[in-house]
Amino acid sequence: MKLFGRNHIIISVITFVILFLMNYIGNDQPDKIERALMTSVAGVIGLSIGLFILNKGKNDKTPHRILTDRKGKL
Repeated sequence: MKLFGRNHIIISVITFVILFLMNYIGNDQPDKIERALMTSVAGVIGLSIGLFILNKGKNDKTPHRILTDRKGKL
Protein backbone atom coordinates (compact mmCIF):
# COMPACT_ATOMS: atom_id res chain seq x y z
CA MET A 1 0.00 0.00 0.00
CA LYS A 2 1.37 3.39 -1.00
CA LEU A 3 1.93 5.77 1.89
CA PHE A 4 -0.58 8.65 1.72
CA GLY A 5 -2.29 7.07 -1.26
CA ARG A 6 -6.04 6.66 -1.60
CA ASN A 7 -6.17 3.38 0.33
CA HIS A 8 -4.00 4.75 3.13
CA ILE A 9 -6.26 7.78 3.58
CA ILE A 10 -9.38 5.58 3.68
CA ILE A 11 -7.87 3.20 6.27
CA SER A 12 -6.63 6.18 8.32
CA VAL A 13 -10.09 7.75 8.40
CA ILE A 14 -11.70 4.44 9.40
CA THR A 15 -9.07 3.94 12.12
CA PHE A 16 -9.58 7.48 13.42
CA VAL A 17 -13.37 7.12 13.58
CA ILE A 18 -13.26 3.74 15.33
CA LEU A 19 -10.69 4.85 17.92
CA PHE A 20 -12.47 8.15 18.52
CA LEU A 21 -15.87 6.54 19.06
CA MET A 22 -14.47 3.82 21.32
CA ASN A 23 -12.75 6.39 23.53
CA TYR A 24 -15.52 8.98 23.46
CA ILE A 25 -18.38 6.61 24.27
CA GLY A 26 -16.49 4.58 26.87
CA ASN A 27 -15.00 7.48 28.83
CA ASP A 28 -16.73 9.21 31.76
CA GLN A 29 -14.04 11.81 32.44
CA PRO A 30 -14.82 15.51 31.89
CA ASP A 31 -12.06 15.77 29.25
CA LYS A 32 -13.27 12.85 27.18
CA ILE A 33 -13.19 14.66 23.82
CA GLU A 34 -9.53 15.66 24.27
CA ARG A 35 -8.54 12.14 25.27
CA ALA A 36 -10.47 10.64 22.37
CA LEU A 37 -8.84 13.02 19.89
CA MET A 38 -5.33 12.39 21.21
CA THR A 39 -5.77 8.62 21.15
CA SER A 40 -7.25 8.68 17.65
CA VAL A 41 -4.49 10.85 16.24
CA ALA A 42 -1.84 8.69 17.91
CA GLY A 43 -3.42 5.59 16.37
CA VAL A 44 -3.35 7.09 12.88
CA ILE A 45 0.27 8.22 13.35
CA GLY A 46 1.23 4.72 14.52
CA LEU A 47 -0.53 3.21 11.52
CA SER A 48 1.35 5.55 9.17
CA ILE A 49 4.72 4.77 10.76
CA GLY A 50 4.02 1.04 10.54
CA LEU A 51 3.09 1.31 6.87
CA PHE A 52 6.19 3.39 6.19
CA ILE A 53 8.42 0.74 7.77
CA LEU A 54 6.58 -2.04 5.96
CA ASN A 55 6.78 -0.23 2.62
CA LYS A 56 10.42 0.85 3.01
CA GLY A 57 11.96 -2.47 2.02
CA LYS A 58 9.33 -3.47 -0.52
CA ASN A 59 11.31 -2.53 -3.65
CA ASP A 60 14.73 -3.35 -2.24
CA LYS A 61 16.85 -5.18 -4.84
CA THR A 62 19.93 -5.82 -2.69
CA PRO A 63 20.83 -9.48 -2.16
CA HIS A 64 20.40 -10.72 1.38
CA ARG A 65 23.35 -12.98 2.14
CA ILE A 66 23.47 -12.57 5.87
CA LEU A 67 22.88 -16.23 6.70
CA THR A 68 24.52 -17.78 3.65
CA ASP A 69 28.10 -18.53 2.75
CA ARG A 70 29.79 -17.58 -0.55
CA LYS A 71 28.14 -20.41 -2.46
CA GLY A 72 24.66 -19.34 -1.40
CA LYS A 73 24.03 -22.24 1.01
CA LEU A 74 23.00 -22.04 4.61
